[in-house]
Formats: sequence, C-alpha cells, structure tokens
Amino acid sequence: MTWHLGRLTAFDLETTGVDVEQDRIVTAAVYGVGGGRDIDPASWLADPGVQIPDEAAAVHGITTEHARAEGRPAAQVVDEVVERLALSLGVGIPVVGHNIGTYDLTLLDREARRHDVVPLADRIHPDMRMLVIDTRVLDTHVWPYRRRVSETQGARVLKTCAAAYRLPWADADAHGCEYDALVAARVAYRIGTLAHTEPEQWPEEIRAVRRPRFGELRDLDLGALHDAQIKWAAEQAAGLQEHFRKTDPTAVVDGSWPIRPWGAS
Repeated sequence: MTWHLGRLTAFDLETTGVDVEQDRIVTAAVYGVGGGRDIDPASWLADPGVQIPDEAAAVHGITTEHARAEGRPAAQVVDEVVERLALSLGVGIPVVGHNIGTYDLTLLDREARRHDVVPLADRIHPDMRMLVIDTRVLDTHVWPYRRRVSETQGARVLKTCAAAYRLPWADADAHGCEYDALVAARVAYRIGTLAHTEPEQWPEEIRAVRRPRFGELRDLDLGALHDAQIKWAAEQAAGLQEHFRKTDPTAVVDGSWPIRPWGAS
C-alpha cells in the first residue's frame, strides 16, 4: 500500500502565539483518518496558564476567560496529546499536519518539558521511529514556484494549499484545530494521489505547474518519505534564509525537522 492510502494521524494545535519556545497550547486535535477506517477524533481545550493575547484569540476564537472556565490543566492536556501521538507512531502510523515540523511538534515538545511531561521523542520505542508527513514541506517541494495569492495570503498557507489541490475551504471553520488537521490530511492525500498518477492524467492546472516534482514521491515508503523531508526542509530553510539576507545579513532560518533540537535557540 502506498503511503497516502494508509492510516494517518492528523495533528494540529492552536496556541497563544507563534513562538515555539515561549507560547502555549490552547486547543489540540489528533484525528485518526484514512486507511479504509472511520475517523477517530480526539480534541482538547487547555487552560494555558497565561493570558491569551487578543491577536491569538482573534485567530482561533478562544479567549483567556473561556480557556480558564472550560479548559483542562495544561499539563494533563499535553500529556494526553503526547501519549495519543506516541501510540500512533508506536504502531507505525505517521503524524500528518501542515507546518508541523517547524511549529506544532516543536511547540508540543517545549510544552512537555515545561510541564515535566515525557516528550514525544522519548516515548517512542527504540525499535520504532518518528514518521511525519508535513504538507508544507511536501507542497513546497513538489510545486516549487507557486506565487502568493495576495499581500495577506501566502503561497504556502493551508488555505492556499487547499485551493491548489481542489479542496473546499470554509473560513468560518479555519483555525479550528480539528478543521485544519483534517484539511492537512486531505492535502497529503491529494499530493500522494498526484505522485501516483501519470502526468498526462493530472488536472489541467497541475499539468500547467512549472517544473512539478510529484513523481519524486512515487513509491516511497514512509521511512524514505520522512528522510526525504528532512533533506527538503533543510534546503527550503536555506533558500528562505538566503532570501531574508538580502535585506538582513544576520537572518537565520532553522532547518531542523521535524522537531527543533531542545536548547538549540
């Protein structure tokens, strides 16, 4: 069975901000999807123990007051999220999400350490391995020259990817972790389908893509796909760093993937 047809664990977080070293989990979703089985949903609302900035609440809709009244203690939520991911990885099911290597998995790692919870990387049996499918890394590799949609909507955000791969998008539901996790899993499925479809059978808009590289994903097993993403993520970070250094010679973009090493910053 090719990698996109098997069972996947879709994962997404909504948080207090975008700093993986400092910000906190507000909501989390871990959904078992695909593989010919029913969806297995799990989601959490945490009290992060800090104020949720208005800017973050405007994105995901959770205020400090709501999180304090309805959310569970952060340490319990973090432990349960880590355990559910570890159980999936422990039976060879990959974790899929959008930008999870740069953001969600690293932030989860820092939250685990903050709350004295055993981190995900330390819960995986030595005979198993981390298996991650990051749709931002995959999309950037297979469709390298897509332009921004607008000044406010980038080429690689999940909304843009959904449209590129002919998936529906509801702004009212977006930035809810359940919705975003499921859309990311569907993007992964579409990318995998294109990788295993002959180019002459691609939709017209995909045939028009400049220098597509979907074929490089064809027939990879999950381990090879994971290893390829380590390489591609590093290359993409290096390219972004080079771009930033045109205006800021000191700019640094970390290419670590799928979890930024602890203590690296």
